[in-house]
Amino acid sequence: MLFNLAVDLLEPEQEYYLQPAGPGRSRNASSMCPVGFSFGGDHLWDRFSVFVAFSDGSIYVICPVVPFGSLFQCESLLEIYNDAHTFGLMSTNSVATSNATYAISWLEATFPELQNQEIEGDSLSFSRARAYAVFDASLVLQGPLRRVGQSGNEDSVGRSAECEGRAVSFLYNSVSKDSILVTAWSGGQLQIDALADEIQPVWSVGSPPRLRLDSRDDILGLAMICESIACSRMEKLDHNAWLGNPPPLLRLAIVDLALPRRAESGYNISLFIDTLMPERIYSLHDGGIDSIVLHFLPFTSQTNGKDDTMRTPSVHPVLNTCQNGSASEPSICGFVSLSDSFGYSWIVAVTLSQECVVLEMKTWDLLLPLSIDMEKKNIQSVGQSNERDIQPIISKELLSGPKEVLVPWASQSLRAVAADSIEGRSTLHQYFKLFHETYVEYAHKVHLELKHHAPQLKKIINDQHTRLGDAHQKLLKVEEKEHILQKRVDRAIQMHNSLEERLQHLRNLPGAHKKPLSKAERQFKSELDHFKEVELDALHSSVEAVSARLRRHMHTSKASQQQKKISGKKISAGDDQISILKSALEKLSIVNIENSKKVKIVESSLNNTEKISGESSLPRLKNC
Repeated sequence: MLFNLAVDLLEPEQEYYLQPAGPGRSRNASSMCPVGFSFGGDHLWDRFSVFVAFSDGSIYVICPVVPFGSLFQCESLLEIYNDAHTFGLMSTNSVATSNATYAISWLEATFPELQNQEIEGDSLSFSRARAYAVFDASLVLQGPLRRVGQSGNEDSVGRSAECEGRAVSFLYNSVSKDSILVTAWSGGQLQIDALADEIQPVWSVGSPPRLRLDSRDDILGLAMICESIACSRMEKLDHNAWLGNPPPLLRLAIVDLALPRRAESGYNISLFIDTLMPERIYSLHDGGIDSIVLHFLPFTSQTNGKDDTMRTPSVHPVLNTCQNGSASEPSICGFVSLSDSFGYSWIVAVTLSQECVVLEMKTWDLLLPLSIDMEKKNIQSVGQSNERDIQPIISKELLSGPKEVLVPWASQSLRAVAADSIEGRSTLHQYFKLFHETYVEYAHKVHLELKHHAPQLKKIINDQHTRLGDAHQKLLKVEEKEHILQKRVDRAIQMHNSLEERLQHLRNLPGAHKKPLSKAERQFKSELDHFKEVELDALHSSVEAVSARLRRHMHTSKASQQQKKISGKKISAGDDQISILKSALEKLSIVNIENSKKVKIVESSLNNTEKISGESSLPRLKNC
């Protein structure tokens, strides 16, 4: 049922009666019990779909379902509108053409702006849904969704061999173009599947819905019976567009939360999505809160056969409430995931002892693969090779200096030779030639190389000056923001101090020093609440039923008495039955009054016990 609380709090806007069992099939009542539902994400027809999970693990889909007056982006509506025209009406299959025709008529009646071609421009960005229903057809409960194995064949629905117990909760999550379905089992496992195909709307012709109209024949509410259509094995394997077959599921992972064993039948697990990071899912159970990060999303961009080690989800315990390794008593009664304007993710949990737990969750670098260190090494090695490939400004030969001058003659023979002799002049000429080859040619090489590398040196200097200017500009920006950051830090410190003062004032209140109830008192209180909420309501309902029967009987007895007076006959049997019913009603009312008095006496005694013993938990923070 869908309720529009702004119009009516009691009368539903839309009602859908689910019939998961096909004709001729027998299923247990426990397997037909729905355990959770979830609306689809912002992807094609998913935005108009409702996913329903049953206790046996089967998942069904209803499409299209839209609240009256809700807003949708015109661009996304045009996408599915054109898709129905292209792949539906152009199909050679009559079933696909019929489904596409119904879908187009539903879109045009629900969003009349689609028929206007000006919607493609910037004139409209959102469109409001009108109240509409197909008059001669009802929606089909598509499912159960079957899983596709690696060989491409479908297997049976329900839980995997690795899952234990029954399904207890369900969650739909949309990451990029991936539609992820998570089912929690009472044995402490999470079953993660992905839709392997797109969802298309399907109608069952010949079963018209029930409509509630106003004086102008406008739809105020609707109700319809959604039955599942059984299809053959070959039809299940055919997942072409607009044929009316439910999309198959692709098994992604089975996550074992490794919860401590307990004597009861199983765990109550609730699932939540991180509002800032859709790849992260929170599971709330009797043992605390766990964070499950799906590293392989988005799944559509993954390549098969690569990064197989990265496809395993990571489980991180966020809050542990187990005592002595046992999780028999749940201590968390509320949970919510939040995100602030600074890009931080938070979780808020409320315990049974009226305590509020606020934790900041890390978001960045959670989806980085484990092989990032290897990539960094590769990046460093590439950088080092690039640095080695760069030619130095001056060659190593020039940096090592000129070669040593090897004198071919010994010093003793040179002393004996006269400077003005022929031998002395020849020796001096050899020395001049040797020094010229060694030093003058080396200086000439240095001159040419420095002249050749002058433009390169100029370019390097200019680059260094540019980088220096950029660094100077960044420092100026940091200095400008430093004052703003300092103000924010001071404001945060002031807020922290004010909160501490308020907390201290609250601690000084009389109720802050009360002691908590003992285990026996808590059990007694739970029994009283159960008696008050369940048994008392049952007693009231029985009294109302007997009163209704009495009114109907009195009405019929009056009519019969009038007829008997006309005919002249009098029968006193009706008076005896009325007296019996009146006495029974009086007895029930007396029992009801006595039970109410007992409940008030027990509540007053419990309040007196609480005042005497006192509680030590923190008072509830209001208006914070």
